Amino acid sequence: MITRAAIQSILADNNPDNLEELAQRSRRVTDQYFGRTISLYAPLYLSNFCSSECTYCGFKSKNRIARFKLTPEQMHQEMRHVAASGIENILLLTGESYKVTPLSYLIEAVDIAKEYFPNIALEVHPMQIEDYRTLFEHGVDGVTVYQETYDRQRYKEVHLSGIKADYDFRYGAPQRAAEGGIRTLSMGILLGLSDPADDLFALYSHLRFMEQNYPGVEYSLSFPRFQTIKNVAFTEAFVDDITFTKIICMTRVYFPRVGINLSTREKPQLRDHLLELGVTRMSAGSNTAVGGYTLKDSAEQDPQFDIEDSRTVKDMVRLLKTKSFDPVFTDWRRIPNST
Repeated sequence: MITRAAIQSILADNNPDNLEELAQRSRRVTDQYFGRTISLYAPLYLSNFCSSECTYCGFKSKNRIARFKLTPEQMHQEMRHVAASGIENILLLTGESYKVTPLSYLIEAVDIAKEYFPNIALEVHPMQIEDYRTLFEHGVDGVTVYQETYDRQRYKEVHLSGIKADYDFRYGAPQRAAEGGIRTLSMGILLGLSDPADDLFALYSHLRFMEQNYPGVEYSLSFPRFQTIKNVAFTEAFVDDITFTKIICMTRVYFPRVGINLSTREKPQLRDHLLELGVTRMSAGSNTAVGGYTLKDSAEQDPQFDIEDSRTVKDMVRLLKTKSFDPVFTDWRRIPNST
């Protein structure tokens, strides 16, 4: 049984021998359940319009950036470019604006994405069951939704307005997505917002609930850390590399079958190191600005957060093969989704 005390004990333990033991155990469990495979994906931002005011985000409603939403023609251009790099798993993202990026816009984007990618996931505003079911029927395989922090008071302090300020509606999004037929769900916390032990315990409990009630869904976890936005720190927070490594390894030991995602928020050296310790899915060749792949020069871009690992997809494939990993571009063949 996972307890908050056990999590805190691991995070507070500075004995290098114990950390090495945890890392080796995590490595063995990963090899047992996943072998030497790493799934590669890329994010593609459709819109940075947002009606929520989240203190840590570059897309927050009061931030003075150039708001931009891709047209269908621009979607084709961006998606064609990403697909040409070899990526087959695409994560489509938007800011949280029901008005600017309604269900109809998301459906249009998914229908276009099907021309380029066999596996499509969304990271957008939380929706109702019927909306998720409609998106599933149009070809969406996965949904990413992070609670950010499970501390209600802290959540209120950093989510000042907009639909994202509704803690309970966001908390229920994974359940509604599963009931809508979504095959894969990625959940997570934003490390640094609140006490890591408290947030990890709550996330693990949330995941256990989902596994018990929706066993047919494939789950993965993410632990993004705060990153600057155009070299500016919007929120001060600190979770060091050792603590981050403990979180990855502890998660793998507690949840042997769950995927663990690692984005280009992290530096190349750390990403390379964590390959051996529990990570199963990594982004590559990423850009976090709307139109960032082909439509806007870097000086004109307004990213959601800064990228630390700018290596291309080819670079990552070369690295993985050098380390005797098998880069996986798609998990299944495209088949029509139906409920």
